[in-house]
Formats: sequence, C-alpha cells, structure tokens
Amino acid sequence: MKDKEPSPTLDDLDAKLRKARRDRPGPDETEDPKMVRSGLGFGLKIGIELVAALAVGVGIGLLLDRWLDTAPLFLVVFFFMGSAAGFLNVYRAVSGYGYAAGYRRDKNDPPTREEPPNGDKGS
Repeated sequence: MKDKEPSPTLDDLDAKLRKARRDRPGPDETEDPKMVRSGLGFGLKIGIELVAALAVGVGIGLLLDRWLDTAPLFLVVFFFMGSAAGFLNVYRAVSGYGYAAGYRRDKNDPPTREEPPNGDKGS
C-alpha cells in the first residue's frame, strides 16, 4: 500500500485551475462584443414588447371596468387583446417585418431564405 502516490494538495489543484483559465480563450477572443450586445438588446426588446403590451391592455381594461362599473369583463377582454398585440409585435420583430404598414419588408432589408433575392414571391 505504500506504493500509492500521495493525493494532490489544494495548492496543486489551484495552480492547475489558474493555468487552465489562462489558456482558455475568453469571450473577447471568440465572439464579437458587438454581436453579444446586439443579441442582449434584441432579447430585452422582445421582453419589453411583451410586458408593455400586456400592461397597456390590463391598464385599459381596469380603467374601463372602473369607469363603467363592470367587474372583470373589460380586464379579461383587454388582457387577451394585449397578449395578442404583444405576440404580434414579437412576431414582427423576429421575422424582420418591423413596423411597416401591411407587413411588407422594407426595400433596404436583406432577403430571407424564403424570399428570392430579386424580391419576387414566386410565380
């Protein structure tokens, strides 16, 4: 049993971890920081769009219920309308339609995979 090597100490383990952290590429070396920030911004935009649409819908519903003295009728109706508006805004943001009227892409936007480059939708 004496042939066994002694177990590594915590100092050895700490030295190995420091070396591994130094050798590992950091986020600045592997990803473009602008891309990370734009992804975070897009995620925050999606979350804010959903919450804002729900808040506006619920607010309108509560005001109408208080004004017309109809218990939760308008609250429920405008909650669902706010939810639908929030999901519609998220869909438009994700699919690239933006806020253009008629759900048409801007002419300056790059084409998607479904769309041919010349803008024709098919024959």
